[in-house]
Amino acid sequence: MPEAFDLADLPTLDGDVLDGDASLAAAARDWGHIVQARPRVVVRPGSPADVAAVVGFAAERGVPVAARGAGHSPFGQGQAAGGIVLDMTSLATVHAGTGNRLVVDAGARWQQVLGASLPRGLTPPVLTDYLELTVGGTLAVGGIGGATHHHGMQTDTVTELDVVTGEGALVRCSADENGELFDAVRAGLGQCGIVTRATIRLQPAKQRARRWKLYYDTLGDFLADQRTTVTDGRFDYVEGQLLLDDETGEWLYLLEAASYFSLPDQPDEEALLGDLSFSRETAEVEDSTYHEFLDRMADGEAVLREEGSWFHPHPWLNVFVPDDEVEAVVADTLAETGGEDLGDSGLVMLYPVRREPLSTPLVRVPSSDLVWLFALLRTGKPYDPAGVARMIQLNTGLYERVKALGGTVYPANTLPMTEKDWKDHFGDEWEKLEAAKKRYDPKGVLTVGQGVFGGPDA
Repeated sequence: MPEAFDLADLPTLDGDVLDGDASLAAAARDWGHIVQARPRVVVRPGSPADVAAVVGFAAERGVPVAARGAGHSPFGQGQAAGGIVLDMTSLATVHAGTGNRLVVDAGARWQQVLGASLPRGLTPPVLTDYLELTVGGTLAVGGIGGATHHHGMQTDTVTELDVVTGEGALVRCSADENGELFDAVRAGLGQCGIVTRATIRLQPAKQRARRWKLYYDTLGDFLADQRTTVTDGRFDYVEGQLLLDDETGEWLYLLEAASYFSLPDQPDEEALLGDLSFSRETAEVEDSTYHEFLDRMADGEAVLREEGSWFHPHPWLNVFVPDDEVEAVVADTLAETGGEDLGDSGLVMLYPVRREPLSTPLVRVPSSDLVWLFALLRTGKPYDPAGVARMIQLNTGLYERVKALGGTVYPANTLPMTEKDWKDHFGDEWEKLEAAKKRYDPKGVLTVGQGVFGGPDA
């Protein structure tokens, strides 16, 4: 257990110190609704200096401290039992940018980033499917989306970061300045520092998006067309879903693709679709503004919130599968997966990304030229710990199989992992990460909920 501390000993801050029951209870919950670890206090920093002061205070006393953005961790990764949770959403300013750069606070949501960039005719190259995640949150794990096969992760599109290290030092870093810290923080799971501000590289934005939903009856045809479209880069966005028919128990395969354009230009549908083998009778197409396409999850979120499943347990698993193993892994997994294994609003996603644009050292993927994100986004029932535990067991079984085949995780999971698991995951980057941890967080107080270096009790 962390050392007890008196709130009166906290440094004087620009922001707010919250120790009421409602604030502590909120900080003990996350998107997963599975782990609940109550902190001693929640701090809403009023400045990056506040973050530095709080982390320095925590380091002196050996108190765990974690940064919390939108709270979308699925398994307690952003919690700090008996410690300090920094609610980074109080640092959410989008600062003035110049040229093709935008400077944003870590607590800003990607929706806010778009709100500032699109009026300038610019957009981040990569956006997650859900825009209400914070910049700092996605940069801690990578930030993947339907344009990753073109541009890499969101961590590949940041050029400079302001970071508070585990000793409470506020440091600016980039590829050319404090490069070791830059590489240890991007997709570093909060182990070596807390991002307070990021400079994002932008690119020209088109005005409109055309989105196709292409359905396949066989897994082989679906995988083949995904390989083709991602390899030749014909679409701006490519993802995929695997849909279970509850009545027949059969799976249907959905390739989701989008092309961006500005009027009077139009996408060349024959060039984009002509050689693909989807079912012409069931294909769907929709035109929208570029922003409407990016914000396509907003309506679905409203429905899930209204019906309540937004607040149910979410034992999620995201793994990267090598290209030559994906068909067998997916076929076997689907054969063993029924509706009760996904939950009422569960979802299975599958799509490839090219390895070449993935330049962030701590984003670990298989060695194949194409790697496949295979995501089982399960929804458990409330007040059913046995059912949730069974789903987590299923996650562990799939993880072990994928790991044995040379796969890795995209680390936003409900998956118990040991320090050895993490060492295996990071592979030849482990020694660098371990050295950076000792240098930048020698007391081991940062983001212990990830369990990378032995977990909260280490």
